[in-house]
Amino acid sequence: MTAIWKELVKGGITMIPLAIFSVIGVAVFLEKLITLRRKAVLTPELVQLIENLHSEEECQELLRLCEKKPGPLARIVALTVASRHLPKEEIEDLIEEQGRQEGRLLERGLVVLETVAAVSPLLGLLGTVFGIIKVFNVISVQGVGQAASFSAGISEALITTAFGLSIGIPALVAYNAFSSRAEGLILDMEKYSVLLLRRLKALEKGETSGALPE
Repeated sequence: MTAIWKELVKGGITMIPLAIFSVIGVAVFLEKLITLRRKAVLTPELVQLIENLHSEEECQELLRLCEKKPGPLARIVALTVASRHLPKEEIEDLIEEQGRQEGRLLERGLVVLETVAAVSPLLGLLGTVFGIIKVFNVISVQGVGQAASFSAGISEALITTAFGLSIGIPALVAYNAFSSRAEGLILDMEKYSVLLLRRLKALEKGETSGALPE
């Protein structure tokens, strides 16, 4: 650990923002790992009740479940059930607006992860450029000298590039994975919202034959 720390210190002042970016990247990664769990967004009990909604009593059970297990889908469901006596067009507008808000919450922090992925390698490269400039400044004063000393200077200059890439590559992979997961969850929330509205309107008409939309 001490050896690694010494190598990182050799990278110079550019290592400070890189270290900050690494902490931010890890924090966002852990936060999205928790908030984008499928069960946290699409509560299984809630989904099951939506798929088997056939009575007014089950509507009340939906509301109780939404209060007991809050989440993105639960908030949309609670709003939809509470507004079920409004015209269909008005409910659709409410669902759309709430869905946009929940989508933004699911995607929150992803732009930070994308920034970390894009900027970290550039910061690393900048640190390397600074390091090489320093090496050539020394050469201009002292001459080429021994090849070993020159190689050591270049090696130290490349530390920041290696560190920047080691931050940027995982951040980019995480960003793509979380973006794809968030998009899939948003589509699923939309699917179950449409199904719920269909079943609520069927109940209002005395029907219970709503089917899961494709």
